[in-house]
Amino acid sequence: MKPHEHVILEIARERERQIAVEGWTIEHDDLHSCGELADAAACYAHPAPWGVKPSAGAYPKLWPWNGLWWKPRDRRSNLIRAAALIVAEIERLDRLTVEPK
Repeated sequence: MKPHEHVILEIARERERQIAVEGWTIEHDDLHSCGELADAAACYAHPAPWGVKPSAGAYPKLWPWNGLWWKPRDRRSNLIRAAALIVAEIERLDRLTVEPK
């Protein structure tokens, strides 16, 4: 396995976790049509000051949802989450371009 393939698998697993564990289904993602998924990804991708767990109750101004859903971890994990959220946004956009049968 090439090094990048390992990371891509991690992103895919995180995307699956978001769906299976967090309950963020594609139907739920489709409700976020104002860039919320990309904004959330940007928050997790940003290196500081959000790259580590901030003080209780603090979350980025760009964070699109309730602060209780802001759950940063270590830098690498945050980047995997960010990538999975970008995948969710790309999938949402792709569903918009699919013509109904």
